[in-house]
Amino acid sequence: MKISVSKISLVCAAGAIALSAWAQSAKQYPTGYSDTPLIPGQKYRVHDDSRPRPRVVTPGEFSTEAAPGKPPSDAIVLFDGSDLSEWQSWKGPLGFDFIGGKGEIGPPQWKVEDGAMVVVKGAPSLMSKRKFGDVQLHVEWASPQEVVAASQGRGNSGVLLMGAYEIQVLDSYDNKTYADGQAAAIYGQYPPLVNASRPPGHWQVYDIVFEAPRFQYGKLIKPAYATVFHNGVLMHHRREILGPMRHKLATEYEPQPAEGPLVLQMHTNPVRYRNIWVRPLDLTENER
Repeated sequence: MKISVSKISLVCAAGAIALSAWAQSAKQYPTGYSDTPLIPGQKYRVHDDSRPRPRVVTPGEFSTEAAPGKPPSDAIVLFDGSDLSEWQSWKGPLGFDFIGGKGEIGPPQWKVEDGAMVVVKGAPSLMSKRKFGDVQLHVEWASPQEVVAASQGRGNSGVLLMGAYEIQVLDSYDNKTYADGQAAAIYGQYPPLVNASRPPGHWQVYDIVFEAPRFQYGKLIKPAYATVFHNGVLMHHRREILGPMRHKLATEYEPQPAEGPLVLQMHTNPVRYRNIWVRPLDLTENER
């Protein structure tokens, strides 16, 4: 097949125009720089073109009262409304006494009903089979619609990170109780900034960023921290946790492994849970 000189010239001209346009675009819209000052304390320059870009995560979708949302693409789903395959029962101590404590592990005894897991009175707490350290945690819960008690007797449960650090679950809608024991409190330590509770029976949402404590040679070198949102409202901003949960007692840290399970507390009330997922976090990922 013969190709005319004129066609070759046209192709070359088109390529030159495209290359020129790319060069002009790169000059007008640079992807970064290599001649800017170093950022203090870092190995990268300001707007450094060689700095690794963040990995891509597809965001999820928000829940409604009628239906749970969808988790982000890198989340580990612990409960999607179908079964309790990620969970086991834990009949044993929680909080301070969970660390090094003994208990019985068995099949989960809560029930799955209409896309939610429901606390069964008399059944043990639920404990995740997986263990986590630093995490972003999403939990949705609902207290019973029928109000049959008061204070700590209304919709009581708890979300215990590493089995030890509790964010309180409680029906705190028009329900007086001690401040550090109401919904979204770091139980026994800090009340939430505000009370953002919805009425009984409605779905509530916790979004928690938890930084696990660090120990070295049996000594605490970094305490745990928690940032908590309740129904989209900030409750705690990187609040330093004083130690594992204790009831009616002050607390202190005890050495523990770097990772631990998530525990949902059984406290006799038929609290419902749905749409539970976690994102294990590497909080230094954007420093490298």
